[in-house]
Amino acid sequence: MKIKIAYCIPGLYYPSGMERVLSLKANYLASQKDKYEIYIILTEGKDKTPYYPLLPEIQLIHLDINFDDLYTVSPIKKISGYLQKQKLFRKRLTECLHQIRPDITISLLRRDINFINKIKDGSIKLGEIHFSRANYRDFKNNRLPSVLQKIVAKYWTKQLIRELKKLKRFIVLSQEDKAKWKELNNVSVLYNPLSFFPETTSRCENKKVIAVGRYMPQKGFDLLIDCWKIVSEKHPDWILSIYGDGMRQELQEQINRLGLQHQCRLEHSVSNITEKYLESSIFVLSSRYEGFGMVIIEAMACGLPTVSFACPCGPKDIIKDGKDGFLVENSDIEQMAEKICHLIEHEDERKCMGKNARLNVERFKIENIGPQWEKLFEEVLK
Repeated sequence: MKIKIAYCIPGLYYPSGMERVLSLKANYLASQKDKYEIYIILTEGKDKTPYYPLLPEIQLIHLDINFDDLYTVSPIKKISGYLQKQKLFRKRLTECLHQIRPDITISLLRRDINFINKIKDGSIKLGEIHFSRANYRDFKNNRLPSVLQKIVAKYWTKQLIRELKKLKRFIVLSQEDKAKWKELNNVSVLYNPLSFFPETTSRCENKKVIAVGRYMPQKGFDLLIDCWKIVSEKHPDWILSIYGDGMRQELQEQINRLGLQHQCRLEHSVSNITEKYLESSIFVLSSRYEGFGMVIIEAMACGLPTVSFACPCGPKDIIKDGKDGFLVENSDIEQMAEKICHLIEHEDERKCMGKNARLNVERFKIENIGPQWEKLFEEVLK
């Protein structure tokens, strides 16, 4: 008899890491047609095509709640609108789960985590998080006074922990992050799977360094540009290319101010990012924080050594410092520049690290990560 698994996620039409990882896992499970029946339950994007392709065996269920509509309304309407939509969401998700009767329901810890444990449809409830604990919900970015921010954050965290304790299993992305959930005894670590593993690898000979991510403060590209000023003074013939979209103007102004127009380029996001990795010789991660760091394992799969801030969380679980890359103290641009220059100046070591990186990340292939999820399902169903 097939095992029914239902995933709850807001939408699938946006090209971000959570959507990509879920699509990979769902396709892996759905490909085993005699074993699993996969449902993905959505609240947003009813008329939009999933960004990442899904096997036809996967059943998408649109609850048509549309929380995204609230982004453009006034604060008062946003509060009342949210409460109404949350009530409707709970009603429709309850009806949906009672109708399909999954064996396992998996929350990706969005709005459904507030009530999913109360739905008595007979399914085992799991949760998986795609952020580190410290950065799951950042209340510092809202307009509330600091005192109120602390009160709201404390209340919300207490409520979240209460719901997480009720889950049969709570899955995080790194051993580093697991250690931060001290109140819980139901935490498991399952890494994100690679989205590709190319047959060819970089020769690590081109005078190119690559970084990839959204142009936003989290990714620390402002720190990387300052770092590249130091590198370019020693190696003006090397180019840094940063692929992404977002807060472009501020970063370009910083590049212009430092006179790096010819040594540092802001590139738009591309669909063929694998080719860009293969054209490069070093990958750099300058993030202030991460949930895991998918771009690290992608670059390493292409045979690139990595220089990364040891930010929370992910890089320390992935990179073997000194063997396939370098871990640098978080936000230390001088040390990062030093390690980049070391790889530039030592070609043989750079190439050796690139080969080691490729071998290291084979453990993140979907054929290795997928069975770990299957084992987890078997354990909770017992």
